[in-house]
Amino acid sequence: MSLATKIHAEIAAAGGWLPFDRFMAMALYEPGLGYYAGGRRKFGTMPSEGSDFVTAPEMSPLFGRALARQVAQAMAVSGCRDVIEFGAGSGALAAQLIAELDALDAGLARYRIVELSAELRERQRERLSHWGDRVEWLDTLPDEIEAVVVGNEVLDAMPVQLIAFDGQVWRERGVMSAGEGFVFADHDSMLRPPLDTGFVPGTVTEIHPQAEAFTQTLARKLKKGAAFFLDYGFPEAEYYHPQRRGGTLMCHQGHMADPDPLVAVGDKDITAHVNFTGIALAGQDAGLVVLGYTSQANFLLNCGIAELLGGASLAERAMAHRLLAEHEMGELFKVIGFAPIDAPFDAFGFERGDRSHKL
Repeated sequence: MSLATKIHAEIAAAGGWLPFDRFMAMALYEPGLGYYAGGRRKFGTMPSEGSDFVTAPEMSPLFGRALARQVAQAMAVSGCRDVIEFGAGSGALAAQLIAELDALDAGLARYRIVELSAELRERQRERLSHWGDRVEWLDTLPDEIEAVVVGNEVLDAMPVQLIAFDGQVWRERGVMSAGEGFVFADHDSMLRPPLDTGFVPGTVTEIHPQAEAFTQTLARKLKKGAAFFLDYGFPEAEYYHPQRRGGTLMCHQGHMADPDPLVAVGDKDITAHVNFTGIALAGQDAGLVVLGYTSQANFLLNCGIAELLGGASLAERAMAHRLLAEHEMGELFKVIGFAPIDAPFDAFGFERGDRSHKL
């Protein structure tokens, strides 16, 4: 059965209308059929490689080496010897972190990965085989976590709910079948944005219950250590600015972006920017303290990437510059850090340029 056929069957079983978050979950994660469950190569620097987008670890190994400095500090402060990565993708970040943590003599005992995609797990196993049994994969989270947690471009791939404003009321946007394809359709709903900023008629935006629920679950389980998430997004006031009337939903295929998730379903990535205010509040409500929030550029500079650049080749510097440049990843991407409320520390990744007050 094809992915489209399965989604059509799901729509029919639901009475002819499927909430967008369920559609997005199937498009990305349906076992054996969804985008992340298929064999297509996702991560790479060029479309000629057959990839769809590039992430920071593929762009430059200096990303992982700089992040490792923050991870090492968190390990030392908390006494943890494990790292847990959510959504390890190609395994590039894991390889960079393990190698640098070993070089820093950080005392890493185990590197544990939570990965939903069986296909990506196999790629990770191949890439990380050098470290043998020190790397393991988790099917479920432990009841109690004592580790430093990292997640790069994980929150943006969690299914979102879509809501649309007609000038009078908000409605939830979902998906209906239209022949062999799909169309959007809106239903009455009690869903609303978390704040009212004077939205104009025709506004479509996202809300993020799944990412916030994930953060709360992690918060309840994290007994010792820290968590760092790197992703593109904004604080709440910017996310729901009246001028952002089309929302942030975006698709990626062949290193091209488009806003239509209903076409080429299963063959392209679907993402939405992160509402970092919602993530921060979810963590705080469940027992975490925010260590800091800043741009990726500030974070990497605080973690010593300038020093690492000094030993890099010209080509390596050019690629690493994209991690820092304001018009590339440096400003759009943000970093948020958490620790258990009874064990905060001054994480040096947020030493300069902390924007927690803007959340």
